[in-house]
Amino acid sequence: MDTNEDVKTKRYKRTIFGLLACVLILILIILFETCFLCYRTFYHTASAGDEVVATTRPAAPAADQPKLWKAPDESTIPAGAAGETIKYGRELIAHTAKYLGPKGTVMQISNGMNCQNCHLEAGTKPFGNNYSAVAATYPRFRARSNSNESIYKRISDCFERSLNGKAPDTTTKEMLAMKAYMEWLGSNVNKGTKPPGSGLTKLAYLDRAAAPEKGKAVYTQKCQVCHGAGGEGVLNTDALTYVYPPLWGPHSYNDAAGLFRLSNFAGYVKDNMPFGATHDNQQLTDEECWDVAAFINSQPRPHKDQTADWHDMKQKPIDFPYGPFADAFTESEHKYGPYQPIKDARN
Repeated sequence: MDTNEDVKTKRYKRTIFGLLACVLILILIILFETCFLCYRTFYHTASAGDEVVATTRPAAPAADQPKLWKAPDESTIPAGAAGETIKYGRELIAHTAKYLGPKGTVMQISNGMNCQNCHLEAGTKPFGNNYSAVAATYPRFRARSNSNESIYKRISDCFERSLNGKAPDTTTKEMLAMKAYMEWLGSNVNKGTKPPGSGLTKLAYLDRAAAPEKGKAVYTQKCQVCHGAGGEGVLNTDALTYVYPPLWGPHSYNDAAGLFRLSNFAGYVKDNMPFGATHDNQQLTDEECWDVAAFINSQPRPHKDQTADWHDMKQKPIDFPYGPFADAFTESEHKYGPYQPIKDARN
């Protein structure tokens, strides 16, 4: 017969085992829930009406991903005078204002921005408006000028539009150097082709007009810290060049620049903004990109006479904001959209 002491011991042991069993069950429940959440997060989106936890899926196998263009290694720059010309061209692209800005050491023909403010990382970043396809696709016919354009014309347009200035003469050391640099960058691209990662991402059209007022909220939250509350940018300590370029105002690109078209600016933002974003690490939704593009391009900036552009009105891009047009849509509709009705009317 058990003594009182034995009974107490057995009860104590049963209590301990019971507590341990409860703890074990709790741990198993937590593990199950964690595994389920991981499965839901990486392989499923929420059903209609549910809160979406995440829509991230495992990356496609590397073999299924197009290999993005990569700039040639600097070790391939030739020695001697040819190599020095290429290096100078790169320096001009990266630090345009130092040499060709309002207080440039060579010429004073641009607004203080650098070419790489639009053509990121000296024209080498994938989906960063790079120069990978320039040598391979120029000379080529462009409807905007109704002419066969050379690389020199390509560079001249950037100076006159994005840099709101004057183009260097084609015989100058600077123009020759920038051309040589672009040709070297495209030396690994077959003639007549555009490699993956060239140009800008084209986003799907919104089913509404892009909204500057919504874009202002995006700008305030995501862009203002670098580009300033008034879009004025941030100058370097030398007061000559910009750490972050102005996005509107007298020192920014004019209304003839490629980025003044919303489709270009929205695609540019998608893969490159805010600071740190890449094609594989996008930080804004498509709607946010369209809206912030609308806000920035609704702000005041220099005007360029464009009456000589687009001899054939039918060739004007859908989002080119100045008339006359070959359709009945207004300048506001061409600037902000919605664009699908305009596209449908052209078909």
